[in-house]
Amino acid sequence: MTYKTRSSHIRIRHGIYHFNRRIPSDLQSYYRSDRVCLSLRTTSQPKARRLAQSIAQQLDDYWAGLRLQHMDLPGIHLLISENEKSNHDSPKLDESVEAYLLVKGNSDNTAFARTARRSVRYVIEKLGNRPITAYSSADAAKFRDHLFGQGLSLGSVRRIFGTIRSVINLTMREQGIDGKNAFANTYMPERDDKKTRQPVTVSALCQLQQECMLKDDEARWLIALVSDTGMRLAEAAGLLMSDIEPFTSTPHLIVSTHPWRRLKTKSSERAIPLVGASLWAAKRLHDRGGAFAFPRYCNEERCNVNSASAALNKWMKGVVGEDYVIHGLRHSLRDRLRALECPSDVIDQIGGWTTSGVGHSYGKGHSLEVMSKWMHKLAD
Repeated sequence: MTYKTRSSHIRIRHGIYHFNRRIPSDLQSYYRSDRVCLSLRTTSQPKARRLAQSIAQQLDDYWAGLRLQHMDLPGIHLLISENEKSNHDSPKLDESVEAYLLVKGNSDNTAFARTARRSVRYVIEKLGNRPITAYSSADAAKFRDHLFGQGLSLGSVRRIFGTIRSVINLTMREQGIDGKNAFANTYMPERDDKKTRQPVTVSALCQLQQECMLKDDEARWLIALVSDTGMRLAEAAGLLMSDIEPFTSTPHLIVSTHPWRRLKTKSSERAIPLVGASLWAAKRLHDRGGAFAFPRYCNEERCNVNSASAALNKWMKGVVGEDYVIHGLRHSLRDRLRALECPSDVIDQIGGWTTSGVGHSYGKGHSLEVMSKWMHKLAD
């Protein structure tokens, strides 16, 4: 005869007490049976109860150990790995960009330095200011998605990644740091989001120049000066009054490098004849006088072309529509000269574009008088 007593896990069979306990389902893979059954070798119920409690406690402890083998250690995500320990020896991202700029030899006031610091700031705001080898590929992908989520185009995201990649690569080489640049091979999905700058049409240009003359202030003089010279906005905004010669036999201005404004390329250094609205703007600037042509946007420390661009584009769009920005005036000048069948190398010299071919690197280029002839045709 076999029956279960009131004591847990105890059974009596033929007068002898036995221990009988079911194995938990999550641990049955460790056993050949679903129960632990064994004789307690006693006919005394009190003794059997004590033995059963002792055996049950041993099983509970052992089973707890088995379960812990498959459990994540509490706080394991806070532990520092060996790789992360070595990361602490590398400089942080904000330190790296300063070292990068120091090696590159760029001053604090250049657009190059501002662009590098701005790109680094974007990373720090999203991912934190970490040692440069502490960023992962997953972090870089997260940062890429964040930039797209902010509405940036593929081209803008690629430029930001290019800057970050250069900062980290140079710092690692200069300081002999072994490791991986997490921003080096981030996948960039193909996106058809490039915004093409539209050249300003002749009718829109005429309307814009008329509005500039009616408004007749410093901001409108800047637009008018760009409209018939095709200068980049930074080139125009960074001019000194001594760069502008509107009262000579061949009115012109000189585009050259200044401490507060660098030029994009070597071919950007040039003389440009003044005609039409640009000549009008140059004369208005001389009537006002001063050291800087556009002191609202430029001083001895910096040329704030971003502020100028935002304000002027906003006003332009209110005059000639949302399709046009001030850089479109540069595109427009090339189309206007091309329509006159002006030689391409003359166009390149006026606009500061680099003309391809070895032969074009010889000689001094076209004279101011030759360029002026074509520019007067443009104005007419």
